[in-house]
Amino acid sequence: MVQPQFITSTENRTSTNVPLIENEESNQIIVPDRKSWKNLFAYMGPGFLVSIAYIDPGNFETDLQSGAQYKYELLWIILVASCAALIIQSLAANLGVVTGKHLAEHCRAEYARVPNFILWVLAEISIVACDIPEVIGTAFALNMLFHIPLWCGVLLTGLSTLIFLALQQYGVRKLELFIALLVFTIAACFCVELGYAKPNSSEVLKGLFVPSLKGSGATGLAISLLGAMVMPHNLFLHSALVLSRRVPRSIQGIKDACRFYTIESAIALMIAFLINVSVISVSGAVCNSENLSQEDQTGCKNLDLNKASFLLRNVLGSFSSKLFAVALLASGQSSTITGTYAGQYVMQGFLHLRLKPWIRNFLTRCLAIVPSLIVSIIGGSAGAGKLIIIASMILSFELPFALIPLLKFTSSTTKMGLHANSTVITAVTWIVGSLIMAINIYFILTSFMKLLLHSGLEVVIVVFAGIFGFSGVLVYLAGIAYLVFRKNKEVTPSLPLDEPEIGQTINNPSDGSLYSLPRDNIVSMQLPQRF
Repeated sequence: MVQPQFITSTENRTSTNVPLIENEESNQIIVPDRKSWKNLFAYMGPGFLVSIAYIDPGNFETDLQSGAQYKYELLWIILVASCAALIIQSLAANLGVVTGKHLAEHCRAEYARVPNFILWVLAEISIVACDIPEVIGTAFALNMLFHIPLWCGVLLTGLSTLIFLALQQYGVRKLELFIALLVFTIAACFCVELGYAKPNSSEVLKGLFVPSLKGSGATGLAISLLGAMVMPHNLFLHSALVLSRRVPRSIQGIKDACRFYTIESAIALMIAFLINVSVISVSGAVCNSENLSQEDQTGCKNLDLNKASFLLRNVLGSFSSKLFAVALLASGQSSTITGTYAGQYVMQGFLHLRLKPWIRNFLTRCLAIVPSLIVSIIGGSAGAGKLIIIASMILSFELPFALIPLLKFTSSTTKMGLHANSTVITAVTWIVGSLIMAINIYFILTSFMKLLLHSGLEVVIVVFAGIFGFSGVLVYLAGIAYLVFRKNKEVTPSLPLDEPEIGQTINNPSDGSLYSLPRDNIVSMQLPQRF
């Protein structure tokens, strides 16, 4: 039987000036209690698992469409979203490091039963919405590489994920290395693609630093890009993954952990940012090439993951198409692994319910496979591509219901103590969150108005649909307002105010510190057990 992971040991330890080790009893990585830049390597790992969500098939789909339709004009959205993502993900990591609880656990402790249940349902919907592009993307990749029918590939994705999840029995470090390898594989594939496509560097730089948003179509794609970049489930995931490290429980130790996790996240998200820029640049260069055939020009007007493969093969050669398929397969499989973990943390945190990960994966996969299978059979690759865009927009609309609790918790001294957000960080994060929510609300209202005005339905039906739709918008706004204006009530015990001297580690289990608390709830949900 394999020992569980991500568990906090309760025994006394001192790890001063010792190499990074993985605890054989709990499989938890112990960070040496020393002031050294070498400690950064102890924290490397969670950021790469989180970065996978920024380069999943949903991102590829929206990146391809934005490049095909608007060339490099929407690159600045990727830059803004990546900067916002770094700030937000750092807050999620800080919450876990300082309090020893992940975001879902804080929500359960803070909110009443009904709001807590609603937040859990929304979190589960976001995970399913995230899983749909991963299922379809993997199916596309299998079709490109092995000519497997799309609907068969959809069915095969659930089984393939369980194989990769079995890697965890070899330790959390091995799993993190494997995910990092997949990230670098994706990066290498698109570096080669850039060499084939040769986009104009000056136009790429202009697209990155000169904002442009022309037309409602660009607004819709911009929201899809935001939804695909900043995902709600990633906030729950990151705040839990950092618990795989045992950090020194002192003021300086916690500050160092927060700083190193920020650096580690910046490295991982920088790689993800470059990959997204590469996808848009390749798509923009290929679809705006002067020597495109009429068939390829038609394909660029409604570009999806499957058409992209044929387009790259026709314009850049068959090897370019295979590289894209390999990158897509690596993206889809790695995303499903992290999605399964996020689902486990969400279910455990909100409901105190723990399932074996293969069961959790099966349930999530079924919810994602059913609509994917129906759409792939009826609508083919074009319908599957549209489903990815819809799923990305759902993620963007649901982001406030994970982001607002995170911002409030990390800004609260009752939860974070001395490590609460500074005034500047609080202002910046709330501005970023408010802008995202404002864009979402604007798009909901304008899209709904256009749908009603151009639907061609009877006036009575339009009126009733308008009343129902705007009622839904009011409920959406009311939910956001509740989370924003509700005061935090639950006090989270962290380090006491009269902490030891800087650099001194708290190791006494009776002092109420984090590591005196059993963390088996973080671990027993992890995979897999050897039979």
